[in-house]
Amino acid sequence: MGRAEPIGVRRIACDSPGVDYLWRVRWDVPEPYEQHIVPQPRLHLAAEDGRLLVHGVTRRPFVRRLLGRGHVLGASFLPGGFHGYLRGPVGGLSDTVRPAGEVLGVDDRPYAARILTPDSPDDAMVEAMTDYLAEVGYEADPRAAAVGELVAEAGRDRSLVRADALAARGGVGLRTLQREFAVYVGIGPKWVLQRFRLLDAAAAARSGEAVDWAALAVELGFTDQAHLVRRFTEVVGTPPATYAREVGGGP
Repeated sequence: MGRAEPIGVRRIACDSPGVDYLWRVRWDVPEPYEQHIVPQPRLHLAAEDGRLLVHGVTRRPFVRRLLGRGHVLGASFLPGGFHGYLRGPVGGLSDTVRPAGEVLGVDDRPYAARILTPDSPDDAMVEAMTDYLAEVGYEADPRAAAVGELVAEAGRDRSLVRADALAARGGVGLRTLQREFAVYVGIGPKWVLQRFRLLDAAAAARSGEAVDWAALAVELGFTDQAHLVRRFTEVVGTPPATYAREVGGGP
């Protein structure tokens, strides 16, 4: 079945430090439905399966299978934001999903139970998530904020296609940038830049306008059109031209 009314997604503002926003998904589907998500350079904390689970930055496409009735609430951390709760390098969490209690040292199960109570209202779930983060505590790191701003700059400026150019933008050497991304972001700057440029390609496909894929590939830093098509297909699950036909002009 396709995406329809039985699946509801909401983005919720959050005042917890280091958190960009909370997201809530509710579903009531009688048949299996696969939700595909393109991973970005940020960590998530999600209530599911009776726990709060820390999702590190993942290089692989994320697919969640939905069936029956349920809901999930998650926190999406700003790049560099989770470091303040972990108080250490986040690189070791990449490509992993681990219970928050094991990672952060505060038992997550009572908070997950509050969030996952059937028909729990959004405000009660938000309170439980923010209560957990408050109990863990947050230690601000000025360098984490600076690195996070570099990630934001990489997302905004599509002319940034090389890690050394991003390092120069931040006033540091390439090796320093790579080391700081491992500590605060959890993934290297080259991966971050390519992921944002793939998202730019997806945005071009959704525009509904004709796209010169060969020219766009060069503009976005790929060696040629075949390179862009290969990476786009790996991440999104379909070639860009097919994606454009399916969602062109859509949200």
